[in-house]
Amino acid sequence: MNTFFNSIHNLPQLLIIGCIIVAAFYLGKTVKIIKLPSLIGFMLLGVLLGPSLFNILGEARQEQLSFITEIALGFVALSIGLELKFSSLKKLGSGIVSIIFVESFGAFILVTGFVYLFTKDLPLSLIFGGIAPASAPAGTVAVIQEYKAKGSLTKALYAVVGFDDGLGIIIFGFTAAIAKSLLNQQAGIASTGLISMMWPPLKEVLLSIAIGGVLAFLFSLLAKRLKNAGDVSILLIGTTFVAIGLSTQFHLSLILTNMIIGMVVVNTQSYDLIQKIHDRLPSFMPLLFILFFTLAGSNLHINALPSLGLLGVVYILARSAGLIFGSQLGGLLGHVDKKIKNWIGLGILSQAGVAIGLSLIVKHEFSGLGRVLENGQTTGDVIGTVVITTVTTACLFFEIIGPILTRIALKKAGEIE
Repeated sequence: MNTFFNSIHNLPQLLIIGCIIVAAFYLGKTVKIIKLPSLIGFMLLGVLLGPSLFNILGEARQEQLSFITEIALGFVALSIGLELKFSSLKKLGSGIVSIIFVESFGAFILVTGFVYLFTKDLPLSLIFGGIAPASAPAGTVAVIQEYKAKGSLTKALYAVVGFDDGLGIIIFGFTAAIAKSLLNQQAGIASTGLISMMWPPLKEVLLSIAIGGVLAFLFSLLAKRLKNAGDVSILLIGTTFVAIGLSTQFHLSLILTNMIIGMVVVNTQSYDLIQKIHDRLPSFMPLLFILFFTLAGSNLHINALPSLGLLGVVYILARSAGLIFGSQLGGLLGHVDKKIKNWIGLGILSQAGVAIGLSLIVKHEFSGLGRVLENGQTTGDVIGTVVITTVTTACLFFEIIGPILTRIALKKAGEIE
């Protein structure tokens, strides 16, 4: 038996990828029979192939295939940007801005408050609160595209899951800076200024916007000369790859950079050029979704579920309440359409890559901060371990339940045929 599994682990990558595509495709079709989004089937295959069971997609293989995740997220962000036309957003009204701000800060406030009541640890509570607004647009976009949803709620979902990641990064930057300052005070160290600590995340957002804008300008300049839709799509794929590479190289927001490209292009270029992009982009997105969600599923460790504990339950409930009730309050204050106000909260619960990335930053940057405990660890070390364990396990829950609730929301709003 061991020889059999060893031989599987040594198979060529392309053979494994090909088998994954075929198996995930049919498993996705199977779960649709019981009215679930097909990406649940993709994730289920990932769990089966991951370290939790057969370990065909073990940690080494996941690392080798991590570029697929980056490519998929880049095109998800691009597709979001291409839906954010200012004229369409204007029809939705300023209420969308109200929803984005209130749901993001609602999640931050509720998670910070309830985690503090549970732990009495202010730095830890601030970190959990700062991570809470981050969403996972891939799940929402996959459901929208799979069911060909159309309508005002669909457009609102594109806007919210696109912009709240940028806002979430800024909120995290503020809270991480305050938490570091509190830990330095515990250790009797004079902390650096708040502005100097907030500058790195702010710089990340500003540079992402700038690079996305420049690449969009270059793409537009070159695409105007192309007549064939296939040529335009090749240029767009190349531009997106460049954006992904630059984001990785300079540690920028991959999602924000590519979203800006789509947003600038859709708002500055002719209808004919935009139509050529819309004709070709959906043709390869399903393949990216299959690979992305299968790999996401392989990262979900079933044996980590028991470690979720009460703190994880508090985080899940407080974040869900903050996003759902925050979006309803934001919709009420912004006077948006009733169906958007009632259902948008269910469509934005997915959480994965960005949140896990932020928790990894916490583990790295908080190491050694705070007072030294009896076991030799510092309070910063403990915070890093608790945050990455809880957030990773909570993302398992949100990645499964999020797409299901998105489908329910779109169905209730009458935007799925």
